[in-house]
Order: sequence, then C-alpha cells, then structure tokens
Amino acid sequence: MLKTLAGCIREYKKASILTPLFVSIEVVIECIIPLLTAELITSIEQGCNMPTIVRYGLLLVVMAILSLTMGVLSGHYCAIASAGFAKNLRHDLFYRVQDFSFTNIDKISTPSLVTRLTTDISNVQMAYMMIIRTAIRCPFMLIFAFVMSIRLGGPLAWVFAAIIPMLAFGLFSIIFKVMPLFRRVFRKYDRLNESVQENIKGMRVVKSFVREEHEKEKFDAASSDVCGDFTRAEKILALNTPIMQFCIYCCMILISFFCAKIVISTGGVQLGLGTLSGMTTYSMQILMSMMMVSMIFVMVTMSGESARRICEVLREEPSLHNVADPVMEVADGSIDFEGVSFRYSADAEKMALSNIDLHIASGQTVGIIGGTGSSKTTMVNLISRLYDVTEGVLRVGGVDVRDYDMETLRNEVAVVLQKNVLFSGTIKQNLRWGDPDASDEEMKRICRLAMADEFISTFPDGYDTYIEQGGANVSGGQKQRLCIARALLKKPKILILDDSTSAVDTRTDAMIRKAFREEIPGTTKIIIAQRISSVQDADLIVVMEGGTIHGMGTHEQLLQSNEIYREVYISQNKGESEQ
Repeated sequence: MLKTLAGCIREYKKASILTPLFVSIEVVIECIIPLLTAELITSIEQGCNMPTIVRYGLLLVVMAILSLTMGVLSGHYCAIASAGFAKNLRHDLFYRVQDFSFTNIDKISTPSLVTRLTTDISNVQMAYMMIIRTAIRCPFMLIFAFVMSIRLGGPLAWVFAAIIPMLAFGLFSIIFKVMPLFRRVFRKYDRLNESVQENIKGMRVVKSFVREEHEKEKFDAASSDVCGDFTRAEKILALNTPIMQFCIYCCMILISFFCAKIVISTGGVQLGLGTLSGMTTYSMQILMSMMMVSMIFVMVTMSGESARRICEVLREEPSLHNVADPVMEVADGSIDFEGVSFRYSADAEKMALSNIDLHIASGQTVGIIGGTGSSKTTMVNLISRLYDVTEGVLRVGGVDVRDYDMETLRNEVAVVLQKNVLFSGTIKQNLRWGDPDASDEEMKRICRLAMADEFISTFPDGYDTYIEQGGANVSGGQKQRLCIARALLKKPKILILDDSTSAVDTRTDAMIRKAFREEIPGTTKIIIAQRISSVQDADLIVVMEGGTIHGMGTHEQLLQSNEIYREVYISQNKGESEQ
C-alpha cells in the first residue's frame, strides 16, 4: 500500500524531502536552546560578566531566528508536498476510473468512487502532511531532548524511558480496537452517498410521488448508522487523551520529585538552578512530543482505511484490455453474433444473454423490441465492447471486437441512450462531443436531421444557449434530439438508439427515421424501442424475451409468425384507436 501511494508523490519529492530536513534542523536548534539557557543561568550563578551574558543572549536570539526560519520553510514545503500529493492522487484515481469497464464500476460502485475521490483523499492528505512534518518532528524531538536531558540531568532522564513503553502499549491497544470500526464506517459512507445521489438524481420523481418524508427517513437512517459507528470509534480514540495525560503527569511528578530530592539532599551542589531549568524545558519538549504523537496516531488511524480504499482502486485492473497488436480500422458496420452468451459476473447464477445468433449487414436498419428485462440494452452494449462476451464470438466489420483497439471501435459506434446526459455548457459545446472540429454549418445540418434545429432556433441565443448541468433547462424530448445530433456528428459506422425517441411524439419520431434512411444509408442503425411504430419499417426486427431471441423478421413476417410481436402490435393499435 505504501509503495502504491508513494508512486503519487512524483514531482513533489523535493518538497517532501525538504520538509523533514528543515524540521530536523528546527528540532536540533530547539534542543540546543535549553542547553544554552542552562549554561547562561549557571554562568550568572557563578558571577559572570556582562560580555558573557550578551554573548549568550545574541547566540540565543540567532538560534531562535534560525528555528523560526526552519519552521516557516518546513511549513511552506509541507503545504506544497501534501496538496500536490492529494492532487496526484485525484489525478491517478480519476484516470484509473476512465480505464475501467462497466464490470469494474459495477464491482466498486459509483457512490464508493465518489467517496474515495473526496473524503478518503482528504483524510490521506491530512495524514501525509502530519507524517512528513509532525511525525518527523516528534520522534526527533523525543530522541534529541532525551539525549540532551541525559547529558544535562544524567539518571533523571530515565524517567522518560520508563513512561514511553506504557504509552506505546496504550496506543497500540486502541488501534487494535478502532481499525475494524473505521473499515466498517467507510462502507456505510458509501451507502450514505448512494442515498444522496439517488435522491438528487430522482428529485422530480420524489416530488411527484410526494416521497420527501420517506427519503428523509432513509437518509436519517443511513446518517445515524454512520454517526453511531463514528461515535463508537471516537469513544475508543478518546481514551488516547487520558492515557497521554496520565503519562505526562507521571513524568512531571517524577521529575519534580527527584529534582527536589537531589536539590535538598545536596544543597544545590549536584543539581543547580540552570540544570533544573534545562531539565524542566526538556521534559516539556518530550511530553509535548508525546502529545503530538497522540494526535498523529489518531489521524493516521483514521486515514489508514482511506488509504486502503484508495489503493484498492489504483490496483484494480481493468477487465478489458487491448490485444498486443490491435486492429486500428473498422471496415464497415456489419455485426455478427455467433453463439453469444453473456453473464455480468462469474458469480451470476444465470446468463443475461443466451445463444444469440444474429447477422446484420452493413447499412441495415434493425429494430429490437422486448419487455423490460429482456436484455436488449445488454446485447447492444457488447457491440462497443463495454462488456466482453462470456461465450461465443461477436464480430464488427468481420473482426472479433476483442481484436480491435477499443478507442477505434468505440469511435465507430455511436450510442444514444434513453437516459441521455448533457453536460453543463453551450449547445455547441455539447454537440462537439461528437466532433470537436465540427463547423457551425455542419452542426446545423445534423441538427436538422435529428429534428433539433427547429427548437434550437427558438432560443434567444440559438446554438450558444447554455445548457444547465444534466440538461435541466430543456425538455426530455429536446434532450433526446440533441443527443441524437451529437451521436450523428461522430459519423459512425454503427448508430444505436436505445429507446432514445421515447420522449418525442410519433410524428417527430417518423421524421427522424426518414432522415436516417435518406441521409445516412451506409450507417448500420439499431433501434431499441417499445413502440412498434418506431421499428415497423426496419429491414429486420428482433423480438427479445428472457435474454434470448424469440423471433426475427420483417414487420409483416412477425405479425404472421410471432405471438409476442402480434400481441404488442394489437395492444398498441387498440390503444391508439380508442384514443
């Protein structure tokens, strides 16, 4: 885990090295200052002259300025190193996720990825900041102050050696108890994020069904669950403070007792005022260092589970890879399913698709209909290799999709989903996802094909109209038409419309299909639809049921031979006639 995280330091290695270096120098200087102070007090006791006092005074001022300078520099480089480390972590995590297949994302879950990119990285950043500065300072201070206290006070320094093992035992006992709680609480954080994400995305549904109170109760339950585990963990961690206070006061009592005993028994000969002052300062330095160790301990304990979760994503291998020598060109839009079966994971009890045999010629228009859960979307997801087939072979342009360069394949397959996504920005910026170099005229031409130009022209700013996040300021039908236009700008060899005209009226749907036939005859078009009117003029219609092909043929053939298709057609036409 440490090796994985260390790989994210990169260009901030210099700052990460300079921070502990300056901290070490600061500690050495701070440990020398009490020794000089003790020597000054002893000299005054012995009746030194003013030049000696001035010399010691100037030396102490110089040492104080140097200590301050080292502290400022260490803080400066610590900020650079920790913020840069967090930036690289976010970069590596985000870029890693971009390489994930749908299988990887299904395994980790979207809310969990959001938590790891935000809360977990913040925890690790705080821990890293404390490790390269405070965690260096405290051991150094303990060691140097202990050595200097031995030099100054002799056997008295062994009081610290007796107390420190007690503290270590207490801290390790706490970490043994608290780590399982933190491991559990971050999983519950994921569920809390999932609840928030679902609520925000489905806000209109929540309000339309007046389910605000239900959502509040669900959120409160998840939040209380997180709070409960955090409370239990914090209660255990709270023992850290009394243990630390006990050790500190034990040290103070023992040092004061032995110092007083030595001063009284020897009449101040063996232990003078200067030595007593120095020992008191060193004892405070050691005890404050122990207190800081306690703080570091709490932060590192909390961030340990965050670091593990981050490394889990960084080490996750994408389930899809390019072959050694991938094919870099898609010849045409022909698609061949040959005995294709698919399951979402090795643990799945049943196949989502079973024994699919389907051959689509380049330029054909194919309609796919079927009930909810019949795996229509699953089947077309295999075409652009969002998943790999479990059994059989899927060919595009005569080549197994696994032999293509994935970017090449996906550039030739445009998919328009039912739940379309528009990004914040102008209409032009959204359309140019399809072709970054598209001219204004080309965008207008394509939008006319997708029947989008008619409503874009009514906007005051036309194609420069700003789209809110998620396309909140356009209707569902407008959003679908913009997404169809965006897909067409790719000039793909295969165009997949996954129920993407469900929000437009039948007239607009018919005009879009007519434009497809006339303007892009060479593009293979796959239309997934619930309305038979959307696919009845297709060259081939496929009826899906339970992950298998129940029937295929033209509209007239299926009306004669396929019971499911005939029932759907009759029910839809009956509904239309009654209206």
